[in-house]
Amino acid sequence: MDRETLRQALCAYRSRYPEEAAYARRGCALLATGPDCFLRSGPGLHVTASSWVLNPAGDHVLLMLHRKLERWFQPGGHSDGDEDVQRVALKECSEETGLAAEHIHFLSHQIFDIDIHRIPARREEPEHHHLDIRFLVEIDDRLPLLGNSESHELRWVPLHEVHSYNRELSIHRLLVKSQDWLRQHRR
Repeated sequence: MDRETLRQALCAYRSRYPEEAAYARRGCALLATGPDCFLRSGPGLHVTASSWVLNPAGDHVLLMLHRKLERWFQPGGHSDGDEDVQRVALKECSEETGLAAEHIHFLSHQIFDIDIHRIPARREEPEHHHLDIRFLVEIDDRLPLLGNSESHELRWVPLHEVHSYNRELSIHRLLVKSQDWLRQHRR
């Protein structure tokens, strides 16, 4: 997915969630006007990619306790100049789980969710915002997860317990969307 394909996808994106629809419109505009939006050094808002990871049974999601933010999130990270957000999501998921990319399977190559969230200022890094492009993937939960230095812990969380780990609206949206996806695709 190159920059123009992503821009078109964001411009055409429809969501039943008003905040997500607004994020897509803002992303569409950013990709049209922000030449450095795939660089973390770019001002303000920049593109990141992440993976909402389900196990094959569809009853657990993989969350990581983020070392810098001290909160539970899905694997993901900065594009660092790479305009292919699917590749970024896969790379970040592989790095953060310690699994080779061939163990990570896209359940859909379509954008699964879009979010814009604030990252607080830290030492050398000013406050900024991420335009996070999210994909739905699957990993076999029997595989050992080695993780990396970006998290304290990786954990398979039962879907019904996700809210006890993170109560943010965007995580709730991912949870509901994944439950809807499972009902539609795994009857």
